[in-house]
Amino acid sequence: MAGEWKETPYGQFSADFCVDRLSNLCDPNAGIQTGPFGSQLHQEDYVQNGTPIITVEHLGENRILHENTPKVSDADLKRLSRYQLSQGDIVFSRVGSVDRRALVREQEEGWLFSGRCLRVRPDPNKIDPLYLSYFFGLPAFKEHIRSIAVGATMPSLNTSLLSEIVVPHPPKIEEQRAIAHILGTLDDKIELNRKQNETLEAMARALFKAWFVDFEPVRAKMEGRWQRGQSLPGLPAHLYDLFPDRLVESELGEIPEGWRHSTIGEEVTVCGGSTPSTKEPEFWEGGQHCWATPKDLSALKFPVLLDTDRKITDAGLAKISSGLLPVGTVLLSSRAPIGYLAITEIPTAINQGFIAMKCDGALPNVYVLQWCRQSMDAIVGNANGSTFQEISKSNFRPLQVVVPSDLVLASFTRSAGSLYRQLAENEREARSLAQLRDTLLPKLISGELRVPDAERILEEAEKA
Repeated sequence: MAGEWKETPYGQFSADFCVDRLSNLCDPNAGIQTGPFGSQLHQEDYVQNGTPIITVEHLGENRILHENTPKVSDADLKRLSRYQLSQGDIVFSRVGSVDRRALVREQEEGWLFSGRCLRVRPDPNKIDPLYLSYFFGLPAFKEHIRSIAVGATMPSLNTSLLSEIVVPHPPKIEEQRAIAHILGTLDDKIELNRKQNETLEAMARALFKAWFVDFEPVRAKMEGRWQRGQSLPGLPAHLYDLFPDRLVESELGEIPEGWRHSTIGEEVTVCGGSTPSTKEPEFWEGGQHCWATPKDLSALKFPVLLDTDRKITDAGLAKISSGLLPVGTVLLSSRAPIGYLAITEIPTAINQGFIAMKCDGALPNVYVLQWCRQSMDAIVGNANGSTFQEISKSNFRPLQVVVPSDLVLASFTRSAGSLYRQLAENEREARSLAQLRDTLLPKLISGELRVPDAERILEEAEKA
């Protein structure tokens, strides 16, 4: 090993790597910069339509998140032009979670960054920006950046600290780009799966709303917008035959004729969970069964539960009243906050922070999941407590629900069930890809694994 490796603040790197200060790898004119001070930009300056400005909340996993970005006018854009972003910039959180960073891509060209962020503008002739962004994702680098941040209560970075960071890197840009391409290919596929799942979930929500909230097929018949054999947008002609042609009064207001009103407690089996003593190692050590807490659901991008942080043993499982819940159970977090939702794709036990719904009656889980979303105001309205709200099983069971005809439910289950099966499969694949990326990243970035070897690993993974 002697002579093959060099020591860095992040561990051992290949001896043939160069080591430079970050400031030497950046654009000499606009290399590392703090965002505008508070006196330069106020919340009242934000407008409905304009140029987005990103803050810490918009720093995803090496990507800029586009949801709920504040915007500024053209006049403010001109005034703050020195804070504009260019493709290849890397934005850091300046305060709090200082290890968060995201690469600016083509679609964010010309956006602004806030005073809670720092912008790094690499010199592409010296280092590949995508490679550098992956270096910043190295677990050892994240640990280092947290350790050098100043401030005990609120860690923060400044341009001086960031400038002095050393960056080991392959001397040839071509090798940097090849490493970035391998990791970027995995991330691009993960991002594609995420976008597909957003579309799949939006389709399921729209279908539920059209059929079971707005009663659109029934209203189309009532208003003469549909005739037998005719298709309307979003619904083939043969499915319209499943819906009645009039609404009737019920305790829930007008509902389609032939459908019935009920309570959720009459249509599903509602149960809860518990937590065995955390002091008993026999309940946890070597656990083989999934055990969910609301934290597991809060981390989900989409409402399918594929795994849990903690596992419980047979001895621990025996202490939980509900036991192991079957695949397909709908979980709803019942306390602080109420409203995290998921369909279980694995048998799981749960703690006391849930209402679990075993869909063993007429209503399928894909219907119950969407009903929970649509009924969230009523669910929260039945909760107890002012500071920390919680809805009990006894307060949840009486909530009212419309039960459609068997044929309509069967049709919805086929359509929505197919969407969620694809969504779950995409999530499984994304997790496998993320695991492979996280395995390759430190090995490639340090030079332990070279590009040809990594390419062979990817080829084998694709064949598996």
